[in-house]
Amino acid sequence: MRSGSLEKIRAILMKRRAALKRSLADDVDLLRDTNDTVGDEVDAALETAAGEASSQLAEVESRELLEIENALSRIKDGTYGKCESCEKAIAPARLNALPYATYCIQCARKEERFRQAGRWSAKVDRASFAEVDE
Repeated sequence: MRSGSLEKIRAILMKRRAALKRSLADDVDLLRDTNDTVGDEVDAALETAAGEASSQLAEVESRELLEIENALSRIKDGTYGKCESCEKAIAPARLNALPYATYCIQCARKEERFRQAGRWSAKVDRASFAEVDE
């Protein structure tokens, strides 16, 4: 990947990381503040639902933040843009669409099939991928 493209993606990742950190801080503040404002049962139910939604959003944001941190680390160590499964280059169009992608599109599709079949683990060896038909 060209250094200009890499710097552009790095800047996008840094901007998104900052936005996620602000959002997560706001989510934590919101979750702390909701515990003291409950009135009747309806208010309590609404507060609980809002709290659960905020908590789920914070979980999604936390996962994305971790993916971004990993991508920034890969940029730093020179492994960014290389598929973690087949070790081939990830297409620039994929990286532009999903800057923290760790798999090429073919391996990402195989991962999805593994997940749907309940056979996916955090680290799948390449031999396991070979058994999945294209």
